Amino acid sequence: MKRILLSTTLVSIFTFSCTNTQNANHKILKSQSLQRNITDEQLMDQVQKDALKYFWDYAEPNSMLGRERYHEDNIYPDNDKHVVTTGGSGFGLATILVGVERGFVPKKEAVKRLNTIMDFLKKSDRFHGAWSHWINGQTGKTVPFGKKDNGGDLVETAFLTSGILMVREYFKNGNTEEKMLAKKCDELWKGIQWNWYTKGGEKVLYWHWSPEYQWEMNFPLQGYNECLITYILAASSPTYSIDAETYYKGWTRNGTYLSNKEKYGLPLYVKHNGAEEYGGPLFWAHYSYIGLDPTNLSDKFIKNYFDLNKNQVLIDYKYCVENPKQWKGYGSNYWGLTASYSRNQDGSVGYDAHFPQNDRGVITPTAALSSFPYTPKESMDFLRFIYMQKPEFIGSAGPYDATSINYNNWTTPRYLAIDQGTIAPMIENYRTGFLWKLFMNAPEIRQGLKKLNFTSEKYDIK
Repeated sequence: MKRILLSTTLVSIFTFSCTNTQNANHKILKSQSLQRNITDEQLMDQVQKDALKYFWDYAEPNSMLGRERYHEDNIYPDNDKHVVTTGGSGFGLATILVGVERGFVPKKEAVKRLNTIMDFLKKSDRFHGAWSHWINGQTGKTVPFGKKDNGGDLVETAFLTSGILMVREYFKNGNTEEKMLAKKCDELWKGIQWNWYTKGGEKVLYWHWSPEYQWEMNFPLQGYNECLITYILAASSPTYSIDAETYYKGWTRNGTYLSNKEKYGLPLYVKHNGAEEYGGPLFWAHYSYIGLDPTNLSDKFIKNYFDLNKNQVLIDYKYCVENPKQWKGYGSNYWGLTASYSRNQDGSVGYDAHFPQNDRGVITPTAALSSFPYTPKESMDFLRFIYMQKPEFIGSAGPYDATSINYNNWTTPRYLAIDQGTIAPMIENYRTGFLWKLFMNAPEIRQGLKKLNFTSEKYDIK
C-alpha cells in the first residue's frame, strides 16, 4: 500500500509552534459558539460545513481542485501550495455535492466551479487516460510523487473518477449548464484506459505506469487494502473494461485473500495486507466506499462488505479502548487509527500510517468521523468530545489532521485532502445514503458489479 510504503517521502519533517494567537482566538470562538445542548444533527452539520471549507475556501485557485495539504501555520515543504492531489480531489467533489445538497453552498456557484475543475482535468497530463497522483494546479503538468512515480496513478485516478461519476449523476437531468457539466464528466470517465494497466493482459491491475520508467514501480493491486474501487470502475468502464477473471485472479488472489482470523470475537474476513492481526488503517474502510455502498453488498467470496468494514472499525475501536500501550486519553470517546500526519519522537511533524500494529499514540479525527456508517454511536461520542471538550484540536476547516492527548494535547495546525475529504461524504452516507445512491444507480456501475458477480438487494443488482 503506497501510503505506507512511501510515507517517508510524502512530507518533509518540520517543527512548529502551537502558539499562533489568531488560531487560538479562533478556537475559543469555536468553542463558545457551540452550545452544550447542541443536537447530534446540528453537530454533524457543523463538522460537514467545516470539512467543506477545505475544498471550497482553500481550493487551489486556478484548477479549483483540492490541494494536497493546507497548513494554517503557513509552513509548506518545497513550496507546494499549488500541488493538487487527484484522489483527495475526488473526495472533494463528493464533499461539494454534500454541500450543495445540504444548502451549504449555492448550486449555481458549485456548477461553475465544477465546470472549471472538469475543464482543467481535460487539459491536464494523462497517461493512457489516467491522471498522476499530484498535478501542478497552475499548469496541469505532473508533479512527481516519487522518482519513478511520475506517470499514471490508477488508484488515485479511481478515487477521482468515483467523484466525477457522482457529479455526472447528480447533474445529468438538470438545466442546460448542468447537463453540459455532466457531459464533461462522462467524457473524462470514458477516456480512462483501465485495461492498459494490466501490463499487456495480465490478470491483475497495476498501480503505476510512467512513460519514462514504464512498469518499474511494479505494484500489482491485490487485496485487501483501499483499492477495491479501482477494480469496480475498471470492470464498469464502457470503453476500456477488464473482465471478471482479472478481478478474481488479481484482487482476490483466487480467493486466497480470505481470512479465518478473529479479533475481539469479530471476524476479519480478509487478510489485510501487512496488518492481518487487527486490520489495517481505517481509511481502508472509507476510500472505496465514498460511492460504493457496502450495505448487504456481496460477491463470490464476501457475504457482506458492510460487516467486513464494520468489524475492521470495531476492532480498531476496541483496541483503542483496551489501550495496551497505555496512551493517555485513549478511550471510548477518543479513538481511531489511520494514515495521517504524525508526531516524531523529537516532537516534529512527520507522516505515518497508524493502525493497531503501528500505534504511536496519535489519534486521527478522520478515522472515527469517516466511520459513522459503521459505528454511529462510537463516532458520535468522538465527534461530541473533540468539538465540545478539545477546541484546541479544531481549526478553520474542522478537526486538525492529527492529535494526541498523550503528548500534552499535541496537534498540528494542518490538513490533508485525503483525510478531510472523507468526513462529510461518509457522514452524509450515514445520514441519508446520498452519495451511495448516486454512485450505485449509475448504469455502468450496475453493469460492472453484475459482471463481477456482485449482488445487492438494496439496488436490485443480481
